[in-house]
Amino acid sequence: MALLQISEPGKGTLPHEHRLSVGIDLGTTNSLIASVISGKATILEDTSQTPIMPSIVHYGEQGILVGHEAEKMQLLDPKNTVASVKRLMGKDIKDINPNDFTVQLGGGDGTISIHTQQGIKNPVETSALILKNLKELSEKRLGGEIIGAVITVPAYFDDAQRQATKDAAKIAGINVLRLINEPTAAAVAYGLDKKVEGNFVIYDLGGGTFDISILRLEKGLFEVLATHGDSALGGDDFDHIVEQWVTEDLNAEIPDIKTKQLIKNLSRKIKEGLTEKDEISVDETFAGLGAIKKTLSREKFASLSAGLTNKTIACIKQALHDANLTTNDITGVVMVGGSTRMPIIQLAVEKFIGMPLLNNINPDEVVALGAAEQANILAGNTNDELLLLDVIPLSLGIETMGDIVERIIPRNSTLPVAMGQEFTTYQDGQTGMVIHVVQGERDLVKDCRSLGKFTLKGIPPMVAGAAKIRVTFQVDTDGLLSVKAKELSTGIESSIEVKPSYGLEDKHIQQMLESSFSSAEEDKESRALAEIKVDGKQIIAMIESALEQDKNLLNQDEVNHIYAMVHELTKALAASDRALIEEKTKLLNEATATFAARRMDNSISKALTGKTINTLEF
Repeated sequence: MALLQISEPGKGTLPHEHRLSVGIDLGTTNSLIASVISGKATILEDTSQTPIMPSIVHYGEQGILVGHEAEKMQLLDPKNTVASVKRLMGKDIKDINPNDFTVQLGGGDGTISIHTQQGIKNPVETSALILKNLKELSEKRLGGEIIGAVITVPAYFDDAQRQATKDAAKIAGINVLRLINEPTAAAVAYGLDKKVEGNFVIYDLGGGTFDISILRLEKGLFEVLATHGDSALGGDDFDHIVEQWVTEDLNAEIPDIKTKQLIKNLSRKIKEGLTEKDEISVDETFAGLGAIKKTLSREKFASLSAGLTNKTIACIKQALHDANLTTNDITGVVMVGGSTRMPIIQLAVEKFIGMPLLNNINPDEVVALGAAEQANILAGNTNDELLLLDVIPLSLGIETMGDIVERIIPRNSTLPVAMGQEFTTYQDGQTGMVIHVVQGERDLVKDCRSLGKFTLKGIPPMVAGAAKIRVTFQVDTDGLLSVKAKELSTGIESSIEVKPSYGLEDKHIQQMLESSFSSAEEDKESRALAEIKVDGKQIIAMIESALEQDKNLLNQDEVNHIYAMVHELTKALAASDRALIEEKTKLLNEATATFAARRMDNSISKALTGKTINTLEF
């Protein structure tokens, strides 16, 4: 007898028809991926049950490392370890400070080049490695191939940065269902679209970007009224403030890049420590610099970083102004991004808005969760309708005579949008017109960002001002732009799908795409070898340090045996034989097991010396 599977009306696809989709939060500091599992948006964890993957790539001699393994190389090989690559997306070298990065950066042709021992790379292909890693994680976790992803971007990402993100996804082999703004995704995760109506502020402070969005929820319509922010402001900048405080009394220059990275790591730990404690004391010695002994209080940190905090408040004011609202019109404030954990941020926002903040979802995960819900809808797994009306962050227009910008689509226009305007010729007999597309709020072309140029040819020769050319701009739901120019009397037209000056040519994307497919197995083996070599080197370093401290716990034969095993592993690492490294690592771990037990016993003995049962704390 055949069994019938019956589902309730409006419940979406049957289980066996479920299409696997994911939401990806491609962050500056960390990235996450989520999917709707059994009707609930869930963060996907790696094999070690870790939900967050550092947005770091290491280009090593033996291969490429991504995520946690790459993070281990920040101190060992900072010159070839790329962190905060999101800050380079869609940018030219003149847009950034190369000193903020440990890798060598170049540029000058409209793109940024990253110089590594594996050759010159670019931000798009580096981001593609992070996305590819997340894609592999999701397919392993979900047990099948994903049909598409919703990827989040900062609301203030311009056209070049959005296009660069889509290019990276294409290289990673990901079908982008849609790009959505990070604040919008956060609101979806909070279920604001289902539960309430009103005006909401989404305050999103990540590792490298800051966004403010004002959302109106009314009668099932989810509309972004205004956005503002800074794509070069985030937790990294608060780290830098602490870094300046740590090094302000040093007379000498920081001697090398590894010491700089150590100080960066220390500064981040101090900042994060002030989330839980009122003050953090520093007592560290750095080679070539000497000792640093000082204490940073939460109040002092607030004073040092007040300029950054006030920048974010100024952005809220501007977004409210653009939306024709005041703080009295706000129904709630959603806090997004790990950097919003800082008490100084919480207090500043709460004081300005004048109401308690929404904090009950992990600020690191909320964006990925919202993206997963949207991806599930776009994949056709549910009949739920979620109408997201995002806006463009910056005005779009063309260059006119005198290097003046004529705006065609004003910023904060709801997406998708199409607008047009008529122009005419400047000279008698003019038969062509160059359409220069720009983005920005300034009146002069030089103060805005160039997105592309194309030429309309075949205009009938007439006296100046007689021809009529209609220029139409169209922006899709991903915030990507196409422009068309048409001479109205003849119907001649020309168009361009704007590939920003900072993006990659299609042929370059195709080359990288083909390369990623052809070398997939080779990359997998290279990565496995590189990962085990990192682990082997770390084990050797830990054992050598332990021997320096507690060699007296062993007899000479035991010491000699451990050193012999260390030598064997060192030789295996140089030979780059993965199976041999695994074998020698196992033998070294076995050889040091007794030593580890004695060190533990010795540590406990020292801790208990001179204590009685009454003086011990439990």
